[in-house]
Amino acid sequence: MKLTADRIVDAGMAVFADAGYHGLSMRQVAERLDVHAGSLYYHVPNRAALLQLMADRVARQAYEAGTAALAALPGQAGWQARVRAQAVALRQSIRRHPGGAIMLAGSPKTLSPGALALMERLLGTLAEAGVPAEDCGTAADTLLSHVTGYVLQEQSDPPVVPVTPEDAAALHRRFPRTVAAAGHDQDEQFTRSLDLLCAGIATLLGGKRLATGGSEGRDSTG
Repeated sequence: MKLTADRIVDAGMAVFADAGYHGLSMRQVAERLDVHAGSLYYHVPNRAALLQLMADRVARQAYEAGTAALAALPGQAGWQARVRAQAVALRQSIRRHPGGAIMLAGSPKTLSPGALALMERLLGTLAEAGVPAEDCGTAADTLLSHVTGYVLQEQSDPPVVPVTPEDAAALHRRFPRTVAAAGHDQDEQFTRSLDLLCAGIATLLGGKRLATGGSEGRDSTG
């Protein structure tokens, strides 16, 4: 079979799933494809470029999933529903790839078109909702970072030392609220976290900020 950039990305994703970020190498990718490592460089110049292509694929898939989620919404859906649809689709997409959250977290720095498209659409949703221009970037970055961080936790390795029932009972006695909060369904908890973020963003609508820090209670006459 002819060697192509897509096949190299396929192999890179498989190696990444097995070996993680630090274990990914062009040599291992070549071995998975049963070719000489030197033949890869005609299509993908180095490991950094391969990681960029891998991250861009994950982001593009997430963008397409978000497009489908938005299309499924009723025409009168509000901005919160559109934000939620994009965030839920993003989480579902990157969860399908072991290490997908790590790849996506670094993709904006490589100017990945897929990651930039995700940001651009979310910025548009927030701008249409009436979020001030100076706050849109921070709000969108907070939402995307929240999704990435959430999935990063979900994809983290289990504890090296197993937790016994006795340990769990002791932790429950010492930290009852924390243990209870951790027991929620992950999908429900994720949706509720998005609602909280949207509630915070809603305070910015119309250009009205909540008083914070040193501006609180300050005399308008200076």
